[in-house]
Amino acid sequence: MTLFHTQAAPAKINLALHVTRRRDDGYHDLESLIVFADLADELSATPADADSLTISGPFAAGLGVGSTNLVMRALAGFRARWPGLVPDGLRLHLVKNLPVAAGIGGGSADAAAALRLLARMSGHDLSVADLADLATTLGADVPACLISRPLVARGVGEILSPLPDFPALFIVLVNPLVPVATADIFRRLNAHDNYPLPALPSPLTRPAQLGLWLAETRNDLQPPAIKLVPVIGEIIEELAQTPGCILARMSGSGATVFGIFGSEGQAHEAAQIMRRHNSEHWVAAAPLLGV
Repeated sequence: MTLFHTQAAPAKINLALHVTRRRDDGYHDLESLIVFADLADELSATPADADSLTISGPFAAGLGVGSTNLVMRALAGFRARWPGLVPDGLRLHLVKNLPVAAGIGGGSADAAAALRLLARMSGHDLSVADLADLATTLGADVPACLISRPLVARGVGEILSPLPDFPALFIVLVNPLVPVATADIFRRLNAHDNYPLPALPSPLTRPAQLGLWLAETRNDLQPPAIKLVPVIGEIIEELAQTPGCILARMSGSGATVFGIFGSEGQAHEAAQIMRRHNSEHWVAAAPLLGV
C-alpha cells in the first residue's frame, strides 16, 4: 500500500507588528502577535523514484517547482540534517489556496508544513525544537508557522512565546490581489526604532480584552504599504465599518487586510459585504486556530 501523508499550511496573521530596531546586519528586530486561521494550503507526499513538486489550486500560477521553492528547500534541508530518515524520492503536491506575496505566511507556511510532514514520515520523535533550528534558515516566518498557534514573536521571528490562552475569534481576510514585496515595504519605513508591544492581559480569554489591547498597538509596515498600494487603506476603512468588526488592519507587509469578529455570523456577513463591494478581491472568513 502506498503511504500518503498530508499536512495543512494555515494562513498566518500578524494582529500587531512593531518594528523595534534596525540591526547591523540590515534585518529588523520585530515584536508581533501572530495567530493562524483555519484557511490553509495543503501539502501531500508519497514515496517515488525521484523528488518532484507539483502545484495546483487557485494561486498555483507563477509559482516555481524547482530547488528555490521553499518546500523543496525544506526537503533538502531536512535530508541534510537527518540523512536517511525519509525516502530518497518523494512526490510532493501543494494545493495553493492562499494568495502569494500577501503577508499571510504563504511560502513560509508551506515550508513549515513540509518540515512537519517530513518529521511525521520519518517515524522518529523529532520535536518542534529540533525542527526550529532548520526552520530559521528557511525564512523569518517559518518558525512561527511551524507552531501554527497564537504566539508572540520577537527578534527577526525566531524568539517565540506561545500563548497559554486566547479567545475564540473569527477572521475575515481580504486581498486585492496585488503582490507586495516585503523588502519594498521595509525600504519605505520612516522609523526603525518604535516602542515594543505592551504587555498582554493574563489570562487572555475574552474578545473585548484583546480588542482593548490591540487598540494600543500598530502594524508599523501598514503606512508605507498604503502609500505603495493605496487600495489597502480603502479595504481597511471599509472592513472596519462592517457590523461587529473589533479591528481592521493589514497583516505582515501586506497586501492582505484582516478584520476580527467575535461571532461566526458577523464574520460571514462582513465577508459577504466585502465580496459584493469588491468582487475582484479575494475574500475569506474562518475561525482562528486556538491554543
